[in-house]
Amino acid sequence: MNRVEELEGRIKAPSPHELRELRNWLAEYDAELWDRQFQDHAANGRLDAIADRALKDLAENRATDL
Repeated sequence: MNRVEELEGRIKAPSPHELRELRNWLAEYDAELWDRQFQDHAANGRLDAIADRALKDLAENRATDL
């Protein structure tokens, strides 16, 4: 049995309340990981080309308000 299969078996065991707590924790944890990855990409210049393109589109009136 691999680790994912083990986790799947353990996740099926909790009560609805425990499952809700697990879902909330997993969502928060996933968001933290994404934030760290985004910050790393920003710090290492991986988003510069996207930002430059967005600023160029804005300067050339090719952007719309959300």
